[in-house]
Amino acid sequence: MKKGQIAVELLFLSAVVASMITGFVSLATSLLQISVRSQNKLQAFMAAEAGIEYYRWHLAHAGQDFTDGTGLAGPYVHYYYDKDGTKIGQFSLDIVPPPTGSTVVTITSTGSVLADSSVRKVIRVKLGKSSFANYGVAVNGDLMIGSGTETFGPVFANGGIHFDGIAHNIVESAQTSYDDPTHGGGAEFGVHTHVDPIDPLPPAAVPNRPDVFMAGRAFPVPAVDFTKVTQSLASLKAQAQASGTYYASSSAFGYELVLTTSGIYSVYKVTTTAQIPNSCTNTSNEPGWAGWSVGSESFVASGTIPDGGVLFFEDDLWVKGQIQGKRLTVAAARFPDNASTWANIMVNSSTLYTNYNGSDSLGLIAQNNFNVGLYSEDILRIDAAIVAQNGRIGRYYYSPPNISNNSQKCGDTVIRQKITFYGSLISGGQYGFGFNDSSGYQERDIIYDANLFANQPPNFPLTTDQYSLVSWTEVQ
Repeated sequence: MKKGQIAVELLFLSAVVASMITGFVSLATSLLQISVRSQNKLQAFMAAEAGIEYYRWHLAHAGQDFTDGTGLAGPYVHYYYDKDGTKIGQFSLDIVPPPTGSTVVTITSTGSVLADSSVRKVIRVKLGKSSFANYGVAVNGDLMIGSGTETFGPVFANGGIHFDGIAHNIVESAQTSYDDPTHGGGAEFGVHTHVDPIDPLPPAAVPNRPDVFMAGRAFPVPAVDFTKVTQSLASLKAQAQASGTYYASSSAFGYELVLTTSGIYSVYKVTTTAQIPNSCTNTSNEPGWAGWSVGSESFVASGTIPDGGVLFFEDDLWVKGQIQGKRLTVAAARFPDNASTWANIMVNSSTLYTNYNGSDSLGLIAQNNFNVGLYSEDILRIDAAIVAQNGRIGRYYYSPPNISNNSQKCGDTVIRQKITFYGSLISGGQYGFGFNDSSGYQERDIIYDANLFANQPPNFPLTTDQYSLVSWTEVQ
């Protein structure tokens, strides 16, 4: 091989090697840049997270401060330090206070690093205080839910729970065991069923029953303080008085409130209640038993439904109608707080939302019972978060007609076809709309409105003063 030929080949080989080295150096540089940028993104994300955690801490100590202690409009900027105390970045907070009557605050935290100002991470969370509307059903005592009932939200009782329906969400009790008053026998599990095969008695192992408890059951869990509802009623009264939506005693049987999709409400004084058959009597000796249906009434006033506001009636109250694009709480209570004068709320006609995306929200808070009366619709739907603070949510027992002796008893409206609740049921006592002899509603559906978790009715009674996470979103 000639010397010149060797030199050319060496030159070519050197060029290839140099090109490869340059490529490797370029690749290594790119990988290093990617690694550094990934590290900067991670630190920016951690800074954004730190901003969220900081403001959660701040709200735990100053629950009504949405200006970061400044009293001024945001954004609110804080430096972010590493474990050695070296400043490496910052977070910037944008805070949207809760809407009127709500507890949900929106916090947007933007994290950045000093090493690369182009790198940013944005996290948005919603924090809110838990309310009674977080439950599909909650009872301050024992709870019996029979066959033919389906529940679609969390079910809770401070007492024990006898559940023979179908639960699509978790069922919880504050009791380890209890003596079920619906039948004789020994103490049973805090949450138990008599659907075949009947649950064994403690101390046997708790069986898995997905046919009844589709999402499981839990007991004991911490109790819920129902006295917070009394505090809420007094606050609701004061708010309604201040806004001109307060109605004093009717000096009659109470009021009827009619809601409309036009945004107008009307109030009527109930001057008589509907007559019931003479043969219809309180055979079960239930306290407060009556027909609970409107007879005659007279117009009192009308107004605009206050979105995010409160209507308060210091008397018994009947409610019906439909809302559209409104968030409203309606309360009925008499003060001073005396058991002999507690006020009730009745719904005998379907009371509905127009929208089921959270923009419609209705709270019905009764100091005593929430009743469905004798002359209620055969197919009845009630869209609302309902509270019966000291009483119960249900329908009284009305004796059905006796065909064999042609006895009318309580008439043809005793047996009703279906009742559907969409929202939440919070009761101081038992819940019930059907009886073993077919009196009442044959089908009973309790559907939890998941929108209530973040968008409860205005000033709805809270179960805690602490903020908890409602939603978390990585925006960027």
